[in-house]
Amino acid sequence: MRSRYSAFAVGDADYLFRTWHPRTRPADVTVDPRITWTGLQVIDTAAGGPDDDRGEVEFTACFESAGRPDSLHERSRFERRAGRWFYLDAVEQEDS
Repeated sequence: MRSRYSAFAVGDADYLFRTWHPRTRPADVTVDPRITWTGLQVIDTAAGGPDDDRGEVEFTACFESAGRPDSLHERSRFERRAGRWFYLDAVEQEDS
């Protein structure tokens, strides 16, 4: 999770593509150069340990766009394939 956030922060679309699960990734991955990522807070994790093949990470990623602060709150699912973790998708959040 942290490495994918870092890839967004430095604009490494190739890394994001390579760490996105082939079953769910788009044909093309781009990074918006107008967004400046300013921080990551991991809120919760579920599974994802050395003996797991799946895991979840809930996080808030802060950014600035057009000079305005904003954030992305997501619970992401990851799957291990051939010993490497891949981003699968975001878990649907229920409205509070």
